[in-house]
Amino acid sequence: MDIITSHLNADFDSLASMIAAKKLYPDAEVVFPGSQEKNLRDFIEAFQPLEIKRIKEVDLAKVTRLIIVDTKVPGRIGPFAELLTGRNIRIHIYDHHPFHKGDIRGELEKIETVGATATIFTEILKNRKLHPSPMEATILALGIYEETGCLLFPSTTERDLLAVSYLLKRGANLNIVSSFIKMELSMEEFDLLNELIQSSQEMVVGGIRIKVAKAAREQYFGDAAHLAHRMIDMEDIDAVIALLSMEGKILLVARSKVPE
Repeated sequence: MDIITSHLNADFDSLASMIAAKKLYPDAEVVFPGSQEKNLRDFIEAFQPLEIKRIKEVDLAKVTRLIIVDTKVPGRIGPFAELLTGRNIRIHIYDHHPFHKGDIRGELEKIETVGATATIFTEILKNRKLHPSPMEATILALGIYEETGCLLFPSTTERDLLAVSYLLKRGANLNIVSSFIKMELSMEEFDLLNELIQSSQEMVVGGIRIKVAKAAREQYFGDAAHLAHRMIDMEDIDAVIALLSMEGKILLVARSKVPE
């Protein structure tokens, strides 16, 4: 049995990549390893883009190939991590995050430095002439727009823009995209988030990936703490410690998505 999966707390880049992977592996079952973000759950309920199995419906003993998209961190694939040891499982990985120590390795690894995994799949589908339907194009566009902050995050590349251009040609519906992607950040917040990302350095403590970042503003910047959540989502890490210098004081913001 082939399984296509992604990371816990799945987002639109996860869904888009899983749907595109299904076109490459038509006999595979699509399975979320656990939770999904609320916006994604609302979208799936409204549009039901494809059949998605629940993890409890899968007999792990029958899995022979695992296709992992938008992550390669063992701790982020939920119960599927059990397949990584003691079993001769074929593993295919598609991701836009760079390799780190302890990451899952596979017989096929498609890792590209772009803003979204959906961009990688869009290029593959285009090159193989496996053209997405208008709904598939819309979902791939959702993945790219969400992961790149509507093409404004510094991780955005030219390839992301070209992928969106192709998806628009294939009928991607921007009305649907805009209804599920909310632009919550002001330009000042984008500037501060960019500064935090550019300054960030990663460390691993007890197997936990932590990014430490810093930024400075002369005037007080209200409620900057939520930017740490954005960094966690964008960087595929476990925790963020942000140091913000404002009005001569240092504000320390720490956010984590793991109990440790």
